[in-house]
Amino acid sequence: MPKKHGKKYLEALKLLEGEKLYQPQEAVSLLKKMNYVKFDPTIEVHMRLGVDPRHADQMVRGVAMLPAVPVKR
Repeated sequence: MPKKHGKKYLEALKLLEGEKLYQPQEAVSLLKKMNYVKFDPTIEVHMRLGVDPRHADQMVRGVAMLPAVPVKR
């Protein structure tokens, strides 16, 4: 039996364009349009940096903590 999704999920899905890759600024503005939750959501970003992780001098790891901004409703 296929999983059913809610109305808000289906509306947000209509804003996406298939397999299109979005630029960072465009992706953030699209995420703001798609937001329908009552809490501060998190996003996950994947980047292809073209490095070889087998070489110690090319290891890339890190975490970015953004400031918590209160949401005005």
